[in-house]
Amino acid sequence: MANPYALPDGNVLISVSGGRTSGYMLYKILEANDGLRDDVLVAFANTGREMQGTIDFVREMGSRWGVHIHWLEYRKDKPKFEEVGHNSVSMDGRPFMEMVESTSSNNFLPNQNMRYCTQELKVKTIKRFLVANKWKRWTNTVGIRGDELRRTKPSKDKRWVNWYPLAQAGVTVSDVNDFWKVQSFDLQIMKGSGNCDGCFLKSEATLAAMMREYPERMQWWADMEQKTGGKFHKTRTYKGLADFVDRQSDWIFDDVSYLCQADDGECTG
Repeated sequence: MANPYALPDGNVLISVSGGRTSGYMLYKILEANDGLRDDVLVAFANTGREMQGTIDFVREMGSRWGVHIHWLEYRKDKPKFEEVGHNSVSMDGRPFMEMVESTSSNNFLPNQNMRYCTQELKVKTIKRFLVANKWKRWTNTVGIRGDELRRTKPSKDKRWVNWYPLAQAGVTVSDVNDFWKVQSFDLQIMKGSGNCDGCFLKSEATLAAMMREYPERMQWWADMEQKTGGKFHKTRTYKGLADFVDRQSDWIFDDVSYLCQADDGECTG
């Protein structure tokens, strides 16, 4: 039986989101191929709203496993990306703000129905980097597990084909968690917080918890709504939710029925 982590021929992109699943995928590919060929690139696209633990986690993967990870950020000016590093990465939302300013003439904010932030900040930013490196065709490695097969789909862009090694290997979330339990380092962020701190796809309950633990970080999202006059979510505003949390006691976080627990599929991995 063929090794599901054996690299395909030709140019290969391995995207890491800063989460445990994509980190596990990177490790298994490195292990199966005894490192990476020169035509294989690893990239991390920073939105500017990643948690500090996420940033440190990506750095640790690169340094401990001896793999070069290209840190990329969206820029509104051509070539519309910049390669940065752990010490120069944006933590103040710069890529996200520049995306909103340049993508929409009326500063239209992304939302659960129009998630253009994922496309612009991650997919297109990495694509522009690869094209600048003279890549014309490539395999795009995607960290979707075997227990979330509904998320697998063919590429809509003719430049690349999608490769799902974790799905092919039948990896589950339990496999990923068991792997990180025995590693010498791990992702150090609040449970449920995800990579992008205030992602509008998170449940109301998760956002409320983030507002209690990281009010200064969550204020950025409220400020963006106020600045643009728009909303990230059709049923709530960040200021409204923050004001609600401030008026309540901690008991609302213990009652799972009080805050909406449903999310819209945050971009994690």
